[in-house]
Amino acid sequence: MDNSKTTVEKVSDCEVVVKHTVNAPAHLVYEAWTNVDLFRRWWVPKSFGLNLVSCELDVRVGGQYRLEFLHEGSTMEFFGTYVEVDPPSRLVWTNEEDGGMTVTTVTFTETDGQTQVMVHDRYPNAESVEFGSTGAMPETFAQLDELLASLEAK
Repeated sequence: MDNSKTTVEKVSDCEVVVKHTVNAPAHLVYEAWTNVDLFRRWWVPKSFGLNLVSCELDVRVGGQYRLEFLHEGSTMEFFGTYVEVDPPSRLVWTNEEDGGMTVTTVTFTETDGQTQVMVHDRYPNAESVEFGSTGAMPETFAQLDELLASLEAK
């Protein structure tokens, strides 16, 4: 698997799929997505100038998440509900902040100690796709790679 490449593909008018392979086992990658302390260390692209001031992840079916960012003196919030939790292979959650519900499915497929992460976003309409966060994913995944390398080294 190619550990250095992130692909972003619009698969329909309302769907985007991002794939990235990391050099770590699925259980560790899953932990980075579900443990608040680890998630905070990689999720926000550094180039965006955002400060993640609050991060709540209640990773269970029916559990809620809420991320609050500070940017240029104002706050932005992203929140939703976990609808499927299958450690360490799958997470599904809703994104409820934008006047329509986006559903994100993340799968973790391990082969020979590497894990392919696939993020599938299904937006409520074609206009919402243009405002989605998938453009930030290559940088975000690079930060995940750094985090996982530091965890593996311990």
